Amino acid sequence: MVKTVLVTGASAGIGKATAIYLAQNGYNVYGAARRIEKMQDLKTSGIKPISLDLSKEESLVACVNQIIKEAGSIDILINNAGSGYYGALEDMPISDAKYQLEVNVFAVARLIQLVLPIMRKNNYGKIVNISSVGGKVTLPMGVWYHASKFAIEGLSDALRKEVKSFGIDVIVIEPGGTKSEMTGLGTEYLNRVSGNTAYTHLAKGVSKMYAETAKNASDPIVIAKLIKEGIEANNPKTRYVGASGAKLMLFLRKLLSDKMFDKLVMSQMK
Repeated sequence: MVKTVLVTGASAGIGKATAIYLAQNGYNVYGAARRIEKMQDLKTSGIKPISLDLSKEESLVACVNQIIKEAGSIDILINNAGSGYYGALEDMPISDAKYQLEVNVFAVARLIQLVLPIMRKNNYGKIVNISSVGGKVTLPMGVWYHASKFAIEGLSDALRKEVKSFGIDVIVIEPGGTKSEMTGLGTEYLNRVSGNTAYTHLAKGVSKMYAETAKNASDPIVIAKLIKEGIEANNPKTRYVGASGAKLMLFLRKLLSDKMFDKLVMSQMK
């Protein structure tokens, strides 16, 4: 039986690559994003674009209801969409921090709430939460982004225990450096809010590091293949790690003390 998948953030990057890859492999895919005009080309792959504003309750509900009405169920939810604002905690408006948490955490939780009843009814479901290496390790100027991804890690671990008996798997994906427009947008925001403050020097260092990371970033298809591996496993791993630098960073984080790891990170900011 063909499985129905909802992929959020399908207008670019990992979301777009995942939607296309899964559609090519026989899934019934709905690609959701706020910028629906950027998803029209997905139709050629048999993907159904659907409008979704993660900051609006009515949009979240309408999206899920439409898919269940048309397809009968949502078998796999891939929470990929996210916001990547960077800036010193002192400089960033709390309103922007709240928006980032709204999109990266609360919208994820709300979509899960909305799909769980149909998954429990079917005694089957795969919930894939796209975290980040940044859900385990931190960089300066990424305070709220890291807070949101650390939250996704904890949310997923607790949820996995709650829903396992209903035949539902919760899978965390931790990408490293991946080609995405988020890095450019995040750096632009960083320079706007912290580029001319007490944190100017650090902002320049972080921007330089992100530029270097972008040069070596992996193609999003790497993550799309990890997601497919996870959702097709009878007993999936709780976490899948991939893309540029991911495994090395997580290994070093385990190996080094907090202060040693801090020194390593800050040495890259010069």
